Amino acid sequence: MTSTVQHPASAAQPPEQALVRSAPARGRATRGKPMQAGPVTYLILILVTFLSVFPLYYTIVMASHTNAEMAASTPPLLPSGSLIDNVRKALELAPLNKGLINSLIVAGCVTLGTVAFCTLAGFAFAKLRFRGNNVLLGICIATMMVPMQMGIIPLYMLMAKFGFANHLQAVILPTVVTAFGVFFMRQYIASAVPDELIEAGYVDGAGTFRIFRSIVVPAARPAMSVLAMLTFLTAWNDFFWPLIALSSQNPTVQVSFQSLATGYAPEQSIIMAGTLYGTVPVLIVFALLGRQIVGGIMQGAVKG
Repeated sequence: MTSTVQHPASAAQPPEQALVRSAPARGRATRGKPMQAGPVTYLILILVTFLSVFPLYYTIVMASHTNAEMAASTPPLLPSGSLIDNVRKALELAPLNKGLINSLIVAGCVTLGTVAFCTLAGFAFAKLRFRGNNVLLGICIATMMVPMQMGIIPLYMLMAKFGFANHLQAVILPTVVTAFGVFFMRQYIASAVPDELIEAGYVDGAGTFRIFRSIVVPAARPAMSVLAMLTFLTAWNDFFWPLIALSSQNPTVQVSFQSLATGYAPEQSIIMAGTLYGTVPVLIVFALLGRQIVGGIMQGAVKG
């Protein structure tokens, strides 16, 4: 007569261990399924979208009505048919077309220069070893704490001495490199580009600029996309320095808006029409390049 002896390893496991062992299986089963958003998430997204879009929508509403209609006891909430006439009046009162062209030139040059020079400087501070590295970086960061208004007079005197006053160079050159851009790119390159990769490039016989072009730039494209977006918006919306450095005959789009507010009782509908006209190019740029910008940002969020 034979007896069956149960091996200790095959004995029944406690329920707790069974749950622990089945957890990875459940994780593997749900790994490929997308996360489901709840009603609270949709409510928050709808609220945030409404708060973000409503100012632009009401600008369209104000730009498509007359002052008398906007001054009524119950302001309108739907667009009207006076938008084209108000835009035409705005173009007659202010040099908006000239301002748009100048702003595109200034914002484009500042964005390209900032991305190129700040990426180079960030690479140097992050990966190159030279005397005074930390001191120069500290001085660069310290300049971020100095308000721009404190340097307006000497900066204008310098631009006038160079013969750049009332020219677009006076707006482009002082902002073509920013301390924020250098610090931002330095921090990103220091964490995104391993030192071993740089050393491997030197071992293969590549020079410093070849390493920058072939290794650093592809790895830093997400940060470069973010810096380009922020720089373009900052340069496009800048008002204070272009107001001082440029004349009223050669303004940027933000400076040209002040011509719409002249007179004893400025027409708010005309001002809103001009503002909407100056905002359209930025909306077009983001509509065309938004996917590339978001894709570049998301590349920096993926690890491994």
